[in-house]
Amino acid sequence: MTSVSSTDTGAATTTTTNTTTTSSSSSSSAHTANVSSDSDIDWDALIEAAVLQKQLPADRISNKITENEAKIESYNTMQDLLGDMLDSVETITGVSESLTEQDDIFSSREAYLTGIGGADAENSLVVTAEAGVAIQTYELTIDQLATSQKVASASQSSGYDELGYTGTISLSMEGAAIPVNKDGDEDPTLLQVEVDDTMSLVEIADEINTRTDYTGVTATVVAVNENDFRLVLTGETGTDIVMTSVEGDDIGQSLGLTDGSGAYVDELQSSQIAKFNVDGVEISRKSNTVDDVIDGVTFSLYQTTDVGESIAVEIGQSLSSIKDAVVSLADSYNAYREWAITQQAIDASGSVSDDATLFGDNMLRNINTEIARGLSKVIDSEGMALLGLSYDENNYLELDESELNDALLNDIDQIEDVLNFQYETSNSDLAVLRRNANMPSELTLDFTVDEEGALVGVLADGEAGLFEVDGTRIVGVEGTDYEGITFVYTGDENATISFSTSAGMAEQLFQSLNKYTDEDDGLLTEKIASLEEQNEDYEAEYDDYMSIVDAYEMRLTELYSSYQAAIEEAQSSLDYLEAILNSGD
Repeated sequence: MTSVSSTDTGAATTTTTNTTTTSSSSSSSAHTANVSSDSDIDWDALIEAAVLQKQLPADRISNKITENEAKIESYNTMQDLLGDMLDSVETITGVSESLTEQDDIFSSREAYLTGIGGADAENSLVVTAEAGVAIQTYELTIDQLATSQKVASASQSSGYDELGYTGTISLSMEGAAIPVNKDGDEDPTLLQVEVDDTMSLVEIADEINTRTDYTGVTATVVAVNENDFRLVLTGETGTDIVMTSVEGDDIGQSLGLTDGSGAYVDELQSSQIAKFNVDGVEISRKSNTVDDVIDGVTFSLYQTTDVGESIAVEIGQSLSSIKDAVVSLADSYNAYREWAITQQAIDASGSVSDDATLFGDNMLRNINTEIARGLSKVIDSEGMALLGLSYDENNYLELDESELNDALLNDIDQIEDVLNFQYETSNSDLAVLRRNANMPSELTLDFTVDEEGALVGVLADGEAGLFEVDGTRIVGVEGTDYEGITFVYTGDENATISFSTSAGMAEQLFQSLNKYTDEDDGLLTEKIASLEEQNEDYEAEYDDYMSIVDAYEMRLTELYSSYQAAIEEAQSSLDYLEAILNSGD
């Protein structure tokens, strides 16, 4: 930012320029004659008046710089507020132009659980679903949870004293593959734990835990009392721990974990698999977290259900997330609206308020118009009222949560139409993969295939050269209004297919706001850059003017100093003559 100010100081003029690139200062007091005489001429005042007059063009440039700085600050505020609104809109529409990404709020999924027959659904099961998975309802019973095998050592009198054992053991989970090293080769040594005679029970546990990623076994030391410490090994759910002695002392037997035959002496808990039922199909897994039964759905089992109990799992759209997104849109719009009002303010005298830096600004007016147009979008006679939104007397958005809740429960498809991009085709062989900001409301595509059914040509409203064929994809040609649009045609015959689109409230706002706020080539980014570049030119011009003013002030100072010197010399001569004449009396 650049700041230029002019300040009168006594009989001198001091001008200071603060800029990121240059600075210039002029002080007439540095050049004034500072004449002390009987002359009635105020040379400093004459110099000051002349310099101020000479400096007027520089002052006008300084004012332009100040005005630009104020505009830059306002445009930055505008960009930030519009960016917040864009963020809330992108939550609804998704951040990608791709329709296959499924990152819009209506593609997000939530699982709604209902206990049947007294089942405690909330504590028995957690279900998560990836975006875009099929909306469906399932019925589950949980018969058995997967558990880990836990085994304990014999009692040790201390957890920290040296035990005196030296040997190597191998730990793994039954049936597990041998881990591979960084070279991709199987490496059984990754399963091995080395114990030396200086290690305590706690240190042995720590050493075992350094291999957990490979072995699946974790170790803890339990202090039963001050003289009773035991090593407890815990494996992965659904399978048993395999311990073998590799060399040296049999560490498992020495610690009392295993007997002479290798069997565990004190099994605290046996391992078992999880057993549950989905829509009448019996399923078993080693883990209580299961993500391979239904594609995109993860079941986390926590508690079994009793006979006659079950849990209904409804995979549906995330209504709470959709509601939060609508609330966020209203809040971000109101924050922008509050600022925009300050840019249209009139003070008590009827003049433009000092804070209204962008009063009458074309860009502000245009974006306000586009936002209003987006919010007033109507699809099939439905608009913001369906969302429980309305304007108050100051054009802030008000939300009726009960109306929004009712619509979410009963008109969710209509809400999606009102907010997002939608399309329809006359033939299911055509689908849209990507959209752009200039999606046509209607379009007719003529497809031509060869004898083998491969797509070879396409016309858009009878015109060639607007789309290119890439296998089954039809891609808008760069430089045309269709750049960025991608279709896919799965048919194998010549066809004429009609295509229509609708851009809902959030979609239209997304396209408008993105046009202004894009950090690379948005209109606001370009406007701010233009003003900053203009200020750099102004600063250089200001410095040039001030160099001229400085030189002019110095010339005046020297000239008036010579005048003063001449007057003083004449006065001295006059005084001398008068003295001679008076001496004759």
